[in-house]
Amino acid sequence: MNRFFVRETAVKAGNIQITDKEDIKHICKVMRLGIGDKLEVSDSNAFEYLTEIVDIGPAMVTVRILDKQKFAREPQIKVTLYQAVPKQGKMETIIQKSVELGVYSIVPIITARTIVTEKHGIEKKLDRWKRVSAEAVKQCKRGIVPEVKKSLNFNEMLDDLAQYDLVLFPYEDENDASIKDVLRNLKDKKENIAVIIGPEGGFSQEEAQAVVDAGGKSVSLGKTILRTETAGPATLAMIMYELEI
Repeated sequence: MNRFFVRETAVKAGNIQITDKEDIKHICKVMRLGIGDKLEVSDSNAFEYLTEIVDIGPAMVTVRILDKQKFAREPQIKVTLYQAVPKQGKMETIIQKSVELGVYSIVPIITARTIVTEKHGIEKKLDRWKRVSAEAVKQCKRGIVPEVKKSLNFNEMLDDLAQYDLVLFPYEDENDASIKDVLRNLKDKKENIAVIIGPEGGFSQEEAQAVVDAGGKSVSLGKTILRTETAGPATLAMIMYELEI
């Protein structure tokens, strides 16, 4: 059953109003649904609903709530992925797999060795990246659509890190602290975690030191060096295995 997403304000008196033009087109033209057909709807915050279509108009599809449940597939921990923008279309793969693995939000970052250095060029891709996130959510039936935020430069990212309980920094030159040991030896529960992944050429030594100085924990992901498009999803999988499952 297809899942659709609305704002909380769309839930009114036992009904939900679906007003997104693309969703209406998908319901009417692609799925060819009609009165009485059922849909899954998320309020993008806390609840998911089993609903039944009661009215179809050109600007709104109205559904009646049959069942209401708390999100069943959302992780308790919130992991934000700070991903250095890679070459070609790799960012779309990173977003798709990260959403499937439970990421809460994704922030593209520009570092010294990022190949795509024109920030306005990255911003042009933002709408596409957001659509990739939304499509991935529908496939894996999560409750929220992870936000793909505006890109940050390296210093802006550093300023952003103070809000997290734990900042993990997978680094190819880290030989002492493995991510497994760090996660298993946490003394208290971490609910808001940041993961920082570098570009194809890695972080410069100055950048790596700056992340550590800002509170980041340098960790190894294993004996091999992973590609940038592999490192983020791999880190997310390890976090979810150790702290969520």
